[in-house]
Amino acid sequence: MKAYYDKDADLKRLEGKTVAILGYGSQGHAHAQNLRDSGVDVVVGELPGSPPWQKAEADGFKVSPAGKATHTGDVVMMTLPDEIMADVYRAEIAPEIRDGSYLGVAHGFNLHYGQIRPPEGVNVFMVAPKGPGHIVRSLFARGEGVPALVAVGQDPSGDTLQVALAYARGIGAGRSGIIETTIREETETDLFGEQAVLCGGLTALMQAGFETLVEAGYAPEMAYFECIHEMKLIIDFIYEGGISNMRYTISNTAQYGDVTRGPRVIGEAAREEMRKILREVQSGEFAREWILETKAGKPVFNALTRKGEEHPLEEVGRRLRGLMSWLAKDRLVDRDRN
Repeated sequence: MKAYYDKDADLKRLEGKTVAILGYGSQGHAHAQNLRDSGVDVVVGELPGSPPWQKAEADGFKVSPAGKATHTGDVVMMTLPDEIMADVYRAEIAPEIRDGSYLGVAHGFNLHYGQIRPPEGVNVFMVAPKGPGHIVRSLFARGEGVPALVAVGQDPSGDTLQVALAYARGIGAGRSGIIETTIREETETDLFGEQAVLCGGLTALMQAGFETLVEAGYAPEMAYFECIHEMKLIIDFIYEGGISNMRYTISNTAQYGDVTRGPRVIGEAAREEMRKILREVQSGEFAREWILETKAGKPVFNALTRKGEEHPLEEVGRRLRGLMSWLAKDRLVDRDRN
């Protein structure tokens, strides 16, 4: 593994260049604001009249449609949602992108699965922060940074890695580490992690634990505290020092239950399902499924999202969080603002 830090990345690589951030969502707003704070000339590309357009304008950026922003930019970073990126690329970006410019992505999905194929004369890179955009922004503002992965897809100019490292430094990643990888490796591990552990596996585990306790007659509030609220406390210990650090902080009773019962919950059946999910990612089956789901208007996505929003644990959580007034202070996610 090769890692780079601020000392290895020269921000002067971006001097005299305009960086166009296409998409002002979770990642886009963080990249744009962090780069501007690092002294980089930034413009934003968005859908005219959309809420993100209005947010970008309110934050003081020059905003234009994606095609015009691409024409303006020497470095063009696509932070658009995966499911619309290819369509926007074909309609607005491809006609304006020029040889010698730099085209970046914050996740390799569309490049890896062939939905976007830049011309040979365009430099292509990936800078993928290992955290949601709201964390990328909040840590940068505190003088810290989220680690990022960097990869080069095409390098006709011979300096794409250096430009990518400068970009990564500009968003704060050089403060904690920029790890070199490939677009394939980032895409496949990222999708697997989201589906099997970080998002899919974790939320399904918490929901199953909540349901098990409630079905057994325990108060929903107790179930929420034990299976959801305390998750952050445990994860913070792991984030700080690994699983052993977490086990050091909990009681012997909790640790014995951890090491003897945990493998019963995540046993061979769960591991085999993880292997199946990984195969679906590697083969492109998941990508094809998601692309078709999007083209059909996201019926499964919308139905399952709505079902999750209506789950009893969400209502219980809202009531309990309402008792903790401090949670509303300095929120990472403010839907009206970012």
